[in-house]
Amino acid sequence: MSEIFGIPVQALMAQLMLGLVNGSFYAVLSLGLAVIFGMLNIINFAHGALYMMGAFLAWMGLEYLGIGYWPSLILVPLAVGLFGVLIERSMLRWLYKLDHLYGLLLTFGLALVIEGLFINGYGVSGQPYQIPAELTGGFNLGFMFLPYYRGWVIFASLLVCFGTWYGIEKTRLGAYLRAATENPKLTQAFGINVPLMVMLTYGFGAALAGFAGVLAAPAIQVSPLMGSHLIIIVFAVVVIGGMGSILGSILTGLGLGVVEGLTNLLYPAASATVVFVIMAIVLMVRPAGLFGKEK
Repeated sequence: MSEIFGIPVQALMAQLMLGLVNGSFYAVLSLGLAVIFGMLNIINFAHGALYMMGAFLAWMGLEYLGIGYWPSLILVPLAVGLFGVLIERSMLRWLYKLDHLYGLLLTFGLALVIEGLFINGYGVSGQPYQIPAELTGGFNLGFMFLPYYRGWVIFASLLVCFGTWYGIEKTRLGAYLRAATENPKLTQAFGINVPLMVMLTYGFGAALAGFAGVLAAPAIQVSPLMGSHLIIIVFAVVVIGGMGSILGSILTGLGLGVVEGLTNLLYPAASATVVFVIMAIVLMVRPAGLFGKEK
């Protein structure tokens, strides 16, 4: 069978694969947003800037220090996570008892500052980042050619996403994190360092953004605007999945990436808006999101 519903199989599979790659980025980024909002009730608008920072740090490490892709996968998320810890300790810690709007405005301002600094230093044109030699080439699947790097992005994203979900939902450390954010006074009475847990939660969410940035660097041009172009879609993914839902953000990110890819094949004019149309429909039917809990 060479066609499905009049569409060549090769074109359909290629778009599905491209959608799954985009969905992998959506899943990792929306996971970081969901962790921060679900645990800290902070709408982290700086997430796109942290993602961009991760990609730029990987590029700078290779360009100036000769640090390759594989060390960057570990070092860059740690660096972005430490930057997130600095933000949380110096600014966000004062906003936890205030309305969500204050956190959104602060992180939006931070995003503009971070983006402006990189634009001032490197302009808006993209910087190329070489795919590591081990991941050049691809698989011949018969009906399509799958680049090794795209396959690696999907695998690494799924590993990190479901590993994070398991760590938060199924381990003792995850139980401590949930308890520290849901009932901090009672948790502190049991001898658990609540401020440390909160700090590490924001740092981990920032590290996830940095990790996504390193994954994205060889796939797209590293640009100061790459985060602002993506963050609105990622917020829509989180809203559809359910604000604060860890599993919802993962599954919705992957699913919407595939839907976006199929829309780009069937009706390209709607590919840029299909996510927002789905968001509007979901909010009308289920305001808490597909996986969110009604209050």
